[in-house]
Amino acid sequence: MQHPAYGAFRQVTPYASVLLADNPSPMTLEGTNTWVVRERDAGDCVVIDPGPADAEHLRRVADQGSVSLVLLTHHHGDHTDGVEQFVELTGALVRALDPALCRGAEAIRDGEIIKAGGVELRAVATAGHTADSVCFIADHDEPAVFTGDSILGRGTAVVAHPDGHLGSYLKSLRLLAALPPGLRVLPGHGPELPDAQAIATAYLQHREQRLDQVRSAVRDLGPAVTPHQVVEVVYADVDRSVWSAAELTVQAQLAYLREQGELRD
Repeated sequence: MQHPAYGAFRQVTPYASVLLADNPSPMTLEGTNTWVVRERDAGDCVVIDPGPADAEHLRRVADQGSVSLVLLTHHHGDHTDGVEQFVELTGALVRALDPALCRGAEAIRDGEIIKAGGVELRAVATAGHTADSVCFIADHDEPAVFTGDSILGRGTAVVAHPDGHLGSYLKSLRLLAALPPGLRVLPGHGPELPDAQAIATAYLQHREQRLDQVRSAVRDLGPAVTPHQVVEVVYADVDRSVWSAAELTVQAQLAYLREQGELRD
């Protein structure tokens, strides 16, 4: 079974399977990936990002067996709107970097080792896409990293001002680019990828190229340029359906250049 596939779990690693939510959009790609993590002989499992408030999707995830823990990669609704209903179905505890998202458990700590479902997951705070973004590295014979929206299966992640912060995101990408080679990417949207180090490095190069394009647009259009004017130049090749998100990203880019002393209000 290949991505995308709705309505059926797809085994990706010996310990991780994915159910694709039927919520496609320009921002969610084919939909949100809900991951179930469990060693074959484990009596319980971990669910990463239950997804939207889709009763059928949530029931299919709950039917996978005893769910001891839910982990959230960040607060966006396409990953979390189904949490309350999922807790009612399973009684699972919910943990996230943001304490406000937790249910019956404490907030995740950066660097913490989370043991559940027979698997050890190391939490790595990766602020940037959102302030509360976190990835989970599976320390396993076939290691992988669950990246939420910090790295996508195709395309690049949005850094939407003001919750998204480009300086933090660049720092997080450098951290991911320093991971050992060959670590698989199990993302929140899109298909899995073979090498987190390689894709994080490519993301960094892409961000630097975009920043250079924004710098050029500001030079050409003047310091009073609006984010929308920058989008018209820098993101002219991007589908207009995501221009509103691109405008928020430009706001984050301009804020970053101001923080670096390259622009003045």
